[in-house]
Amino acid sequence: MKSKNKQYGTQYPSTRYMGSKRKLLPLINDIVHSLDVKSVLDAFSGSGCVSYEFKKCGLKVSSNDFLRFAYTFTLASVENNKERLTEKDIASLLLPNTQRKSFVEDTFSGLYYSQEENQFIDNLRSNIDKISNKYKTAIALSSLFRACSKRRARGIFAYTGFRYDDGRKDLKTGLQQHFIDAVEEWNNSIFDNGKENKAYNSDIFKLNTEHHDLVYFDPPYFSLKSDNDYTRRYHFLEGLSTYWKGVEIDYTTKTKKIKSKDTPFSTKATVYKAFDDLFSKYKDSALLVSYYSNGLPTKEELVELLMKYKGNVKTVDISQTYSFGTHAHKINNGNNKITEYLFIAT
Repeated sequence: MKSKNKQYGTQYPSTRYMGSKRKLLPLINDIVHSLDVKSVLDAFSGSGCVSYEFKKCGLKVSSNDFLRFAYTFTLASVENNKERLTEKDIASLLLPNTQRKSFVEDTFSGLYYSQEENQFIDNLRSNIDKISNKYKTAIALSSLFRACSKRRARGIFAYTGFRYDDGRKDLKTGLQQHFIDAVEEWNNSIFDNGKENKAYNSDIFKLNTEHHDLVYFDPPYFSLKSDNDYTRRYHFLEGLSTYWKGVEIDYTTKTKKIKSKDTPFSTKATVYKAFDDLFSKYKDSALLVSYYSNGLPTKEELVELLMKYKGNVKTVDISQTYSFGTHAHKINNGNNKITEYLFIAT
């Protein structure tokens, strides 16, 4: 498989990740260049696109997410400066494995994919386990995650069956082709910015790293109108990241989701203290915070919290219209029109 793009590091693969900040990257880039910073911590990296943009800005990047599959994205593209999957690697990954495990086929039959596709996932996942290089493993896994998301209507696993199949091209393309296409995109994203970047898979409150000039926060947004449970939406990818080792499946649920990790950003009773603790922990760094107008704390409350630790707080408002839901009552619903905020605290 020859690359169509000879210039590496030009574009980050889309990951269909809820709340991705891809559209805000030019603005974030401008903000970074307006600040005198050389290192950054992306505390809730999610899709990884912001960490990748920081890398393109020439910063020394530390990227963190408590979800294993999200961490894998930045291990593949931010910490990794040079490793790529070769044509030989890809061919080996696609070979039939007579000793393949059958966990997906046995556990998720009829839920998300056809049995043939489940067998493909099991076969590929078993072959990925044979890779010895951690960065090549991360590229292969990231490509598998992307393939699974693109083959799935809405890219999430909070429902079963195929009722949202609208006939779009992604849903007609097979998993193997999606995987091959994804490998090319991840390979093309790899570049060396001359810095020793690092990816972490940790609870941000337990993460201990060196000082960073800038810390970027894009935490789960707490709202009284919707939940912020990323594990519920992406449990299949999270389980696939370890092939369900070390996770607990709730077999009483129709989706067979894994148990969600506790986060203080999930309840009104704990979210305010969570922000205060974060800002206190990183008060010696410049802070950049993403948040929405339909979340708590409110814009004014976040400014007040930031002012406890920083002398100067600026707010940038970005109007957005989102369609997170496909239910009839949510389509063209004015509640989807929200303002996204970027808080710059120095």
